[in-house]
Amino acid sequence: MEKIKQNPIVKKLGFNRIVLVCVLILMYVLFCVASDKFAGLPRILSALNYAYFLGFLSLGVTFVIATGGIDFSIGPVMFCCALISGYCLTSYGVPMLPSLLISILVGFLFGVWNGYLVAYWDVPPFIVSMASMNIAKGIASVFTKTQSVSWPQAAQGGWFRKLVKVGNIPVGLIIFLAAAVICAIILNKTKAGRYILCLGSNREAVRLSGVNVRKWLMLAYVICGVLVGIGAIFFVGAYTTVQPGYGDQYNNEAIAGCVMGGTSMAGGLASIGGTVIGVFIIALLQEGILALGFPKDYQLIITGLIVIVAVYADVVARRRKN
Repeated sequence: MEKIKQNPIVKKLGFNRIVLVCVLILMYVLFCVASDKFAGLPRILSALNYAYFLGFLSLGVTFVIATGGIDFSIGPVMFCCALISGYCLTSYGVPMLPSLLISILVGFLFGVWNGYLVAYWDVPPFIVSMASMNIAKGIASVFTKTQSVSWPQAAQGGWFRKLVKVGNIPVGLIIFLAAAVICAIILNKTKAGRYILCLGSNREAVRLSGVNVRKWLMLAYVICGVLVGIGAIFFVGAYTTVQPGYGDQYNNEAIAGCVMGGTSMAGGLASIGGTVIGVFIIALLQEGILALGFPKDYQLIITGLIVIVAVYADVVARRRKN
């Protein structure tokens, strides 16, 4: 096994990412064999629709987890972004483009809120995210008067749906992968990304070296908030109707995709490429379970187990390294 890991090609591509790709392919084959309803373009497009918005959530929370933090508010905040912007569009007559920008703005404000509390008030990330989860639900319910919001179809002027797909062309896949590349560059090739990763490795050492720790810590949450706002656009582009009080179910799925991809819950280690593959695995799992006729509850059980296994594997790997 060690010889395989030391192979130059394997080291460049990443052993963990190669394993995840193999798991993804194996899952698809097994689902196709188990159900003749699974094979074909419609199921693939449906899985991709799920992967887009979940992918933006996972990309965002990757930055937060890289600092050693956590954010359990991303799902409800995504719904809050979609509800507020959608209500502005349908009830207040705000044009489409400004409405989409409002979604990103709401996500940005939640990112600033979470980041400020964690970085400048030293409130534990777990407490901040749990509080923000309830705040997001409450704000969305109050703003929309507890009403669901339905975004317009393409024939009704909903041109934003072309961001998800045009006919059977998965345009959203191109946009999502482009966003992942940008996130990878930020995390691995910029000063901001290096500091974010260093915060997860040894925050005190970074502080003693003269770096403004609070600024870079807050930036991780702001980036997460912006990506969550973008994820809301892809959610309504695929599923149309949004209801207040929901979104919790996507927290664990987004975190599972992130951790499965190689991002350490202890911080200091993150893989955007691994996150992308992990998201596709979660989306394929969700679509496969539905194709086999099982209720979505089974996916929740499996996702929870995936998180436990991924975190345990990270703990074991760190022990060996130390």
